Amino acid sequence: MGTPVLQCLLFLFPMLLPPRGASAGSLHSPGLSECFQVNGADYRGHQNYTGPRGAGRPCLFWDQTQQHSYSSASDPQGRWGLGAHNFCRNPDGDVQPWCYVPETEEGIYWRYCDIPTCHMPGYLGCFVDSGAPPALSGPSGTSTKLTVQVCLRFCRMKGYQLAGVEAGYACFCGSESDLARGRPAPATDCDQICFGHPGQLCGGDGRLGIYEVSVGSCQGNWTAPQGVIYSPDFPDEYGPDRNCSWVLGQMGAVLELTFRLFELADSRDRLELRDASSGNLLRAFDGTHPPPPGPLRLRTAALLLTFRSDARGHAQGFALTYRGLQDAVEDSASPKDSAEAPAGDPDGANVSCSPKPGAAQASIGARVFSTVTATSVLLLLLLSLLRLLRRRSCLLAPGKGSLALGPSRGPGRSWAVWYRRPRGVALPCPPGDSQAEGPAAGYRPLSASSQSSLRSLISAL
Repeated sequence: MGTPVLQCLLFLFPMLLPPRGASAGSLHSPGLSECFQVNGADYRGHQNYTGPRGAGRPCLFWDQTQQHSYSSASDPQGRWGLGAHNFCRNPDGDVQPWCYVPETEEGIYWRYCDIPTCHMPGYLGCFVDSGAPPALSGPSGTSTKLTVQVCLRFCRMKGYQLAGVEAGYACFCGSESDLARGRPAPATDCDQICFGHPGQLCGGDGRLGIYEVSVGSCQGNWTAPQGVIYSPDFPDEYGPDRNCSWVLGQMGAVLELTFRLFELADSRDRLELRDASSGNLLRAFDGTHPPPPGPLRLRTAALLLTFRSDARGHAQGFALTYRGLQDAVEDSASPKDSAEAPAGDPDGANVSCSPKPGAAQASIGARVFSTVTATSVLLLLLLSLLRLLRRRSCLLAPGKGSLALGPSRGPGRSWAVWYRRPRGVALPCPPGDSQAEGPAAGYRPLSASSQSSLRSLISAL
């Protein structure tokens, strides 16, 4: 487990990453996302392991966790999505879905779930930020009250297309050209809690979580055939006295809307849907009259949406997906049509060519090779991690606790910084420190630059 192994890992690791730019916008299409809230509180999917495709640890059934704070008995109305199943959920508004797992000897009884499809549209992915040059080349700033929307608003006012959050407290702005040369990182690397909101993630150590600034904007003109509109200030709660409007145009003869989230404070906070040409009111919804479940189809070529909140309004808001149809029955194919349609392209392209002889065998061979390669590299990574963790002198166990800032007790150190992360964080501590006791899985150290930046930030508090 020395230098040859590390060289092997450096050679093989790029094979596990998606192609350059693959994560950028890969979840922007609403049809590819199972979550429309930034912390995945609305996740109702069926992943029942802490990792994707059966990786990680199996989840316990929610009707067998009465000894813990959350179980199906504590959610009789199903508001949190708990029940007689073991699917990942987020009943306590944590930073991402999680589940209880069989307790280990170290006392670990729950884990976060890594769900690739649980990222809100408008989130473009996690990217490496080495600092030289920065991943996003526009203006930047830091804040002890940083949230995702605080950063989005900052970059929107500066006239940039993209906003990136990093290390829980830093905000960077950039453009599409920055994204084109960006280096995608694993989604789990962006795992640090926003200083201004305990239920949001703001990038990671040397990792940028990048968003489109249109998320949570108060106005816009949309002409794409499909997309998502969020209430103002989303994913934060919308503020009082908001008066916002959005126009959907050139969509086709019929516009289909689906509300993925709708939570207004009361009847004085109102969302209206009007024909953009005539101004006629088509539908209106408020806190006491929510939209119906399922798709809502309106025969209009252009739609004007207006939202108004009163002086008290504070609530999560709404998220709705839209798509244009040529006719109201366009997406209702006959059984024959469905049977003859090719298993197709996710973007709806009509693929009519037949596969070449041997293409299936080549595809299977490529998948087997990729699986074997990935398995081998993951085993090497695990062995390297175990060897690395044996050298750590201080560990902080992940738990359902709050942000912690405190001094180090060791000689020659006047401060230390730590805070909860989904996988925990390892800190440099003096030999013999009592904090060194605890589980070792999933810990890694903060970089020296992040330690220095955090020290400067905290000294200003």
